[in-house]
Amino acid sequence: MNKSELIQKIADKKNPLSQNDIQESVNSILQFISESLHMSDRVEIRNFGTFSVRYRPERLSRNPKLGTAIYVQAKRHPYFRASKYLKESLNI
Repeated sequence: MNKSELIQKIADKKNPLSQNDIQESVNSILQFISESLHMSDRVEIRNFGTFSVRYRPERLSRNPKLGTAIYVQAKRHPYFRASKYLKESLNI
């Protein structure tokens, strides 16, 4: 499911909000999560999961096509950990 399908499914549930209101809400939530991660804050959504930022140190890697060594700079990357409730709900 992509973002537009999510917005459509929420709008289909006899919701008093218009599709534009729902779209603005979803975009605002995603924007807030992105901004929080940019500031290295952790975002926890109960019974769903936690978004956080992890650090990858600089390292020497290999180009698989040519076999040459390349230097990969240090970087931060987003990380999601599913809650226990979400994991259990998938295995019912």
